[in-house]
Amino acid sequence: MVNVRMKAFRRAGAVAASASVVLAGTTFASASAQPSPSGIRHVLLISVDGMHQSDLMWYVAHYPDSELARLATGGAEYTDAQTPDPSDSDPAGTGLMTGGDPKVTGIYYDDEYSHGVFPPGTTKCSGPVPGGDVIYDSPDDKLAAVPDLLHNGSGNTFPSFDEGGSIYPGGIDKDPALIMKLSPHPQSGLNPATYPVSPKTCKPIQPWDFVGVNTMFQVIHNAGLRTAWSDKHAIYASFNGPGSNGMSIDDLFAPEIDSQAVEPNGVPYPDDGAWTDDNAATKQYDSYKVQAVINWINGYDHVGTGPKVGTPAIYGMNFQVVSTAEKLKSSPAVLIGPNAKGKYTLGPKLPGGYMTVDGQQVPGPLLQSALGYVNNALTRMVDTIRADGEADSTAIILTAKHGQSPLNDSQLQRINDGPIITRVNAAWAARHPGNKTLVVQEADDDGLLWWLSDRSQAATDFVKNYLWTHTAPAVNYAGQTITVQHSGLREIFAGHQAASFFGVPYSDPHHPDVFAIAQVGTIYTTGSKIAEHGGDNPGDRDVPLIVYAPGIVQPGQSNHWVETTQVAPTILKLLGLNPRDLQAVRLEHTRVLPAV
Repeated sequence: MVNVRMKAFRRAGAVAASASVVLAGTTFASASAQPSPSGIRHVLLISVDGMHQSDLMWYVAHYPDSELARLATGGAEYTDAQTPDPSDSDPAGTGLMTGGDPKVTGIYYDDEYSHGVFPPGTTKCSGPVPGGDVIYDSPDDKLAAVPDLLHNGSGNTFPSFDEGGSIYPGGIDKDPALIMKLSPHPQSGLNPATYPVSPKTCKPIQPWDFVGVNTMFQVIHNAGLRTAWSDKHAIYASFNGPGSNGMSIDDLFAPEIDSQAVEPNGVPYPDDGAWTDDNAATKQYDSYKVQAVINWINGYDHVGTGPKVGTPAIYGMNFQVVSTAEKLKSSPAVLIGPNAKGKYTLGPKLPGGYMTVDGQQVPGPLLQSALGYVNNALTRMVDTIRADGEADSTAIILTAKHGQSPLNDSQLQRINDGPIITRVNAAWAARHPGNKTLVVQEADDDGLLWWLSDRSQAATDFVKNYLWTHTAPAVNYAGQTITVQHSGLREIFAGHQAASFFGVPYSDPHHPDVFAIAQVGTIYTTGSKIAEHGGDNPGDRDVPLIVYAPGIVQPGQSNHWVETTQVAPTILKLLGLNPRDLQAVRLEHTRVLPAV
């Protein structure tokens, strides 16, 4: 196999004195009593999920007067920034909030497995711990299977937009704008019966308690400062952090993105899909979160009404529109209307992903539109910050939880991993009749993470050898079936190798037993998407990172390698708090970003 070593877990020693502020001998409360030495009272954190550093460079070059260009040229821009590995929304989102990689957070994917828990639904926790699914995702919603609102006999189901029916009884959404009234603690819409069960308490593990280290929201909240965040699932209440009882984020606005997309007039989108299945729908979805951010800037809660509570010290959101513009082969970019009868129509379909210009991959029409949407939303936010007189006291950090791969359509090879798993299990069972299911959980997007019922080195080596020595059929961009070598993979880590890759002991219960880096272009799917994330290729992990704080952070570019986990301690420093109050900073020596 090709020996590819990524810059997954480089750490550069202790925090340098020139790059940190150590509040020796202070407590959280005394730290909050002191104004930030920098004068920064607020940090706006933006994650443009799917965005690459190359996308930022292209946009700035073509739109030099844009808000993205102003942030990039007026702030510290880190041109060699990478996400944690794997590059999925989680663990990368948890990395942003904690300063830690999976080896300390214990988060390897949003759909994962742990050998250290009892399965969901367990009520008697006696005997050896068998292991179980750890799925903190939309299946955890109380209303996880609302019948298709088109009533077309499709049999399709979707989770409810409000997760639990607090706004839409039975999940029936006839007015999506009402989502702005969602509870600031949307975990009330989740179903704990779907959570893994703790061997110590025999109770479901709340998503925030599964995280292995504290989060920046806990540090900031414990300092007496207000916190807010908007994301795509209520299950991201996990960002509250362990021991928080889910309350360290004062205002979490998290409409369910996997719910059925509904036009502003209450009519479902004609493609009969979720908010991610149509780029115009994704823009509508993101717009609710943009409005929440505007409301926070103006000093309200995310609803935007009632008494003012003050602009949070930390607040922000993730955008999904760039991610779907990269994944969809084609899609409308705009929703037009309403007309005199209150009806909407979709604009023409535009090609998704990238196109080749002068031998370089550059954003295609749909992605250009998505980047323009993000730029316009950022302009609204910054204009509101200025209008409220907070420009000199607000820092803006822009990055991405993940990128997306491939950028070149000619590399695309979509593989159905179901038959591969079936054949691996059958081959193992032929040798071990007492164990018919070796692969008990998988997280395969454009990488491969498998958890096994038998964690022995012999079993993991068996899987490694099988994957490497077998071909797989794949579907390319043109829809043709091709044959790919090594099951679509280019390097496989099994057992002790997998543990070593992530920097954890072999006995660690959370890490995947087999971890593999895919060939560039491999996506494990039966669908039509043309890009995906979660892997360990450059397109997955090379993301933008800007820190904009005029008068505090000197503008300029740095080509030194940094990781997005450095965002959390950087935010604490900007707010005048101690980065070392983050447990991951102490465990991994995560540094504040250079020049801050």
